[in-house]
Amino acid sequence: MKKINNQKDVRQYVAYCVTSFEIGGITIRIAVYCGSGLGINPIYADKAAELGTVLAQNGHGVVYGGSKTGLMGKVADAVLAAGGEVIGVMPTHLQKRELAHASLTEIHFVESMHVRKAKMIELADAFIALPGGGGTMDEYFEVFTWAQIGLHEKPIILYNVNSFYDALLQQFQKMLEEGFIRAEQKSIIHVATRSQEVLHFLKKHG
Repeated sequence: MKKINNQKDVRQYVAYCVTSFEIGGITIRIAVYCGSGLGINPIYADKAAELGTVLAQNGHGVVYGGSKTGLMGKVADAVLAAGGEVIGVMPTHLQKRELAHASLTEIHFVESMHVRKAKMIELADAFIALPGGGGTMDEYFEVFTWAQIGLHEKPIILYNVNSFYDALLQQFQKMLEEGFIRAEQKSIIHVATRSQEVLHFLKKHG
């Protein structure tokens, strides 16, 4: 949730709570970053679908890139099948290439990848990175660095399915050891290996 600094923020927060809890029934909205492909191991698709189902069953909405393909599509389909809310954000130049999902709760078409990332950050209360490629890493590190410099305090989770992010976690440790990430910033790095760990973390930090 966003920081409350003044009376205007209090009014906006109250309005948000009324909309989210009384009308929409959404506890929090989570930006999910993941691949537009499926990967070669079926576990990635299975865990993406499982996560989508679990998030929806626990009242969480999902914000994602808007595609019906790959792990992105698996998450969206699972949330929708469980009766949850899915908001897509897609650049217009990727609309045909990524095959925009036609059954979402809501979809925003924006003019660039930069705007897509900013819009997803704006709409989300937390972030989860599943396995993916360069785009997933780009999205994850944007919210990570924004947290480092104090632009937001929203929780960020690496969902380490099938040890996918082990090498990245080793690199984080090297960054810490060499002084490129300060010790107090280590608290930004959160890792889950099961969907229930994701839920526990969201309940603790939501």
